[in-house]
Parts: sequence; structure tokens; C-alpha cells
Amino acid sequence: MALLHGSISGTSAVRLGFSTSASPSRVSLVVPVVKGWKNSCRRRVLRAMVQETVLGSPSVYAREMERLSAKESLLLALKDAGGFEALVTGKTTNMQRIDVNERITSLERLNPTPRPTTSPCFEGRWNFEWFGSGSPGLLAARVIFERFPSTLANLSRMEILIKDANAKATANIKLLNSIESKIILSSKLTVEGPLRLKEEYVEGMLESPTVIEEAVPEQLKGALGQAATTLQQLPALIKDTLASGLRIPLSGSFERFFMISYLDEEILIVRDTEGVPEVLTRIETPSSTVVETLEYDS
Repeated sequence: MALLHGSISGTSAVRLGFSTSASPSRVSLVVPVVKGWKNSCRRRVLRAMVQETVLGSPSVYAREMERLSAKESLLLALKDAGGFEALVTGKTTNMQRIDVNERITSLERLNPTPRPTTSPCFEGRWNFEWFGSGSPGLLAARVIFERFPSTLANLSRMEILIKDANAKATANIKLLNSIESKIILSSKLTVEGPLRLKEEYVEGMLESPTVIEEAVPEQLKGALGQAATTLQQLPALIKDTLASGLRIPLSGSFERFFMISYLDEEILIVRDTEGVPEVLTRIETPSSTVVETLEYDS
């Protein structure tokens, strides 16, 4: 009987050890599970990994180690390139760009998910880490930074929530370092194949801004106070509309096609029709961790 033990965390590499002294009949796998996080994705990845490792050759194990090394290399390259802020402000150098793109292609060829469009790993909340030069997200971010100095407007992060064939992308904007707002773009996703999806934009919304009073400069406190007083004097219908945000219907106006070139429990890479890559990492805030033992019959 062969016994295989593995452990996976949200940020660490997988370590597997196994022996093949006899034909295995059962495999025990000990894995930490994060409460409140979708576990079906991780279970499916682990199930495939266990079955391939036990029934296959050591080359399967070597390929898995190569994938984990390539993933860690990409994450380090993204960090060395300056992260999200350097990318959207145009501070990323050409050398850093080519380095990141090289590591993206190295990881894509090791994609562990053959049908990512229908995989449970695809759903969840993802954070944008990298845009290509022609990406709509990067172009929108550049408009903000080119038209307004960083002291006036700052795009702090962008994320997307994917659930039940719907997507909601959120851009977090800070004005004057004291006023926060969000631009939300809702869309519908249609599976076109094992790798390809169509995204149809449904609605855009600008959330009502939130003022961080302790961060407001002294010279602006008077103006903001007058603006708040003016808003309170508006009719109730208008106040309610402003409070709920400005909504713009987009149904039938915009759509795009893209393919998923890489997907696992931590990283998502997509490419548009021009081949421009976007790299996203799963947002995870574990409250606690428990250990769950999974057993599989071979």
C-alpha cells in the first residue's frame, strides 16, 4: 500500500511525497481547509494531483514541481516590476514588462485545468495584478493618471467577482486622498468553449463618494461642508438617487471575447482577441484554518 501526504496553503507551494512499494488501494491526503472559502476547487485540484501521481510516473510529480516553481517566479516578477501602482502609472520599464511576459508564457504551458471555463476554480473574487499594453483596464487607469496628478486622483486597486455566469469588476478610486469612490462594471459571461468566453456588459455604476473627514485638507473642509449642506437641501428623490449611485445601462452596447490560458486555485490568466494577457490573483482572507483528511480509492 502506498501512502501519500500533501499539504496546501493559499500562499505556499505544494509538497508531495510518495512510495510505490506495492500497488496502492487507498490514498490518504491531509490538507488544510480555509473556513468560508469554496473548497470544491481545491478538492478537484488535489484529487487530480493524487490520482495522476499514484497512477502515473515520477515525471508527473516533476511537472507539478515545475508548475509551482513557474508560478512563484511569476509572482516575484510582478513584485519586482513595482506592482499594480507602477503598472497603471507607467513606471514599469520595458525590461520588467518583457520579463513578466516571459514568465506568463512559461506558466501558461503548464496549465493544470483543461476546461477552465466550467471549473469551480474560476468563480470567486480576483485581484488584478497585471495588464497588457492594450488592455481596457490599463487604458482606463492611464486616463485617470494622465489627466489628474496623483495628489488629486489615485486608482488604488481593481478587482472582479465572478459568480453564477456573472462578473462585477470594481475600480477603487481616491480623490484628494480623502474622498473614496468606486466604479463598478457588471457583465454577463457566456461559455463559448473549454477555454473561451464572451463577456457582455450590462451596467456601469459610479458609487456615491465617501468622505474620510480626518484626511480632508484644512483648505477644503469649508467647501466640502457647503457641498454637504447643499445636498441635504435637495429633494428626497434626488438625494436617494445620488445615495444609491449613478447607474448607466450598457446592455447591447459593449461585448468582448477572451480565453482563459491558465487557471489554478490561486492564479487566473486571460487573453483577449489581440492576445493581450491579464494576470489576476485570488483574494483570500482566511479567518481560521482546520485540517481535513480526504481519502480516495484508487
